[in-house]
This record gives sequence, C-alpha cells and structure tokens, in this order.
Amino acid sequence: MIQRFADWLIYSVFGLDSASKLGSSINYFVYDTVKIYLLVIVIVAVIAFIRTFLSPHKIKEVLGRQKFGIGNIAASILGAVTPFCSCSSIPMFVGFIKAEVPLGIAFSFIITSPLVNEVVFVLMGGTFGWGIASLYAFSGIVLGVAAGVILGKMKLEKEIILKLGDVKGESLNLNYLPKSIDGKIQFALRDSFKTFKKLWLIIAIGVGIGAAIHGYVPADFFQQYLSVDSIIAVPIATLVGIPVYAGCSTLVPIVFAFVQQGIPLGTALAFMMAVAGLSLPEAIMLKKVISIKLLAIFFGIVAVGIIFTGYIFNAIT
Repeated sequence: MIQRFADWLIYSVFGLDSASKLGSSINYFVYDTVKIYLLVIVIVAVIAFIRTFLSPHKIKEVLGRQKFGIGNIAASILGAVTPFCSCSSIPMFVGFIKAEVPLGIAFSFIITSPLVNEVVFVLMGGTFGWGIASLYAFSGIVLGVAAGVILGKMKLEKEIILKLGDVKGESLNLNYLPKSIDGKIQFALRDSFKTFKKLWLIIAIGVGIGAAIHGYVPADFFQQYLSVDSIIAVPIATLVGIPVYAGCSTLVPIVFAFVQQGIPLGTALAFMMAVAGLSLPEAIMLKKVISIKLLAIFFGIVAVGIIFTGYIFNAIT
C-alpha cells in the first residue's frame, strides 16, 4: 500500500519518469520514509502498551537472567523472522531500549533483522541453492548472537543517549503504570509520539542519503572494487558496502550477477551483508540513540564478523 502511494504521488501526481534517476530516488525516499515513520509510531506504541502490563525492570530481569546467550538467541531469531531493513529495525531497537532490555540482546536483534528474513532465504535458495541459503541464514543468526554477547559483556549501557525522560525514573515506581485500558492506550500513544518527535528529522536525513545512493550510484561502480582477487578482497567489499543503503532482498540478484562474473561468493556476500546491516543511514539514525563511541564499537564488531563470514564462504565454496 505504501509503495502504491509512493508510485501514485511521484509518477502520477508529480509526473516524474519512473525510469529516471530523480524519479527513482524520490520514490524510494517517500516509500522508505513513510514506512519507517509508521513503524516508529506503531512499534513503539505497541511495546509501550505491553510495558504497562509488565514492569520494565521485570522485563530486564527476565532477559538479563538468561545464561549462555539464550536471550541473544531469542532476539536474533526474532530478528530473522521480521522483514526489516537496517533502518526499519531501529524502532524495535528503540522499543527494547525503552523497556530496559539488556543492551547486548537489543543489539542481537538489530544485527540479525536486516540480514536474515524469509524473503532473503527464498531468494537465496532459488538463486544459490537451499544449502547456501540455509548456511547464510545460520551465519546471520550466529553473527547476531556472537556480536550481541560481546557487546553485552562490555557494559556500555552508559553510552545510550536516547532521552527516555520520565520513563526511566518512573520505572522505579510500579504505581506509575496506568491501570485502565484507556490509560494504557493513552500512555502508549504519548510515548510513541514523544519518541517520534525525537527521531523524525534524523530518519528523513538518513533515508535521503540512502535514496540518493539508490538512484545515482550504479551497481557496476562497486563491482570494479569487488573484483580484486586477493586476501584483502573481503575487507574491501565490506568497506565499500557500508556507505550504501538497500535491503538484502534487493541485493540478492546483484550478488548473483557478481558471482556470475567471477567474484567469489564470500566476497559478494560480505558486500551484501555490509550494505544491509551497516548502512550509513542506519548510523545517522542510531546516533540519536547511542553515542559515537558505542556506534563505532558496534560497527567495528559487526564488520569484523561480516569479514569472517565472507572468508568462511570463500573457503567452502
């Protein structure tokens, strides 16, 4: 429905050519911005509504008590079954943070969510075979779990800069939770729009950068950098992919084209995972939630994990 709205607005109302770079970029911007705005409002409201039935500290206590990364596994599996891109997964990440879910578990979700979903799995299976698709899905979940566990052990909660306002202070007093259904709904809506007001501009800026890259940077621009036949090809592919913004489902055909032209599968997948999981627009949006220090640590750990995954695929294929 959102895509139809974007097509109608850009191509019918404004009369832009769907084949032009400008038309494609603006259409992408409208679609992704509206989609993420709705996700922020709806997901944060739903999580806030659920929080009115549960103490935030209780949620934190239950998830934080899970040993051996069980909470991280649960978050990564949840990420794998939700069809979000890196930017679309941020509202859920914000919801986890506001519910005081342990930071490492929240990161497990936001790492796996853009990398693995049922659409990517089907596309990978139809393109590369179900064995490769299964291994890719497994590697995405393992990456989310491992990186989340590492980030959780580093005790970086003080690096969260999202202003939670009264929510954190009130969470010490269970009486602040509304009792009536009307009160719970009002609480959820207030919390949702309060969060939206803090994020709407930075979301628009982030998606705008992604739209410009989507419309004006051709795929063969990156292909010349991925064709390097050396041990540094995987790190190069990862670094080249980070500034780009697209979903894995969009990139699977491009990755297949890369492989058909002789680029090793692991190198091509490292590029795809970096594009999907470590985009520049995602970094801009996350800057409103976490500090530059934590953002750099997060990107660094995930980038190392992606490079390691690329080497593994190159070794076995």
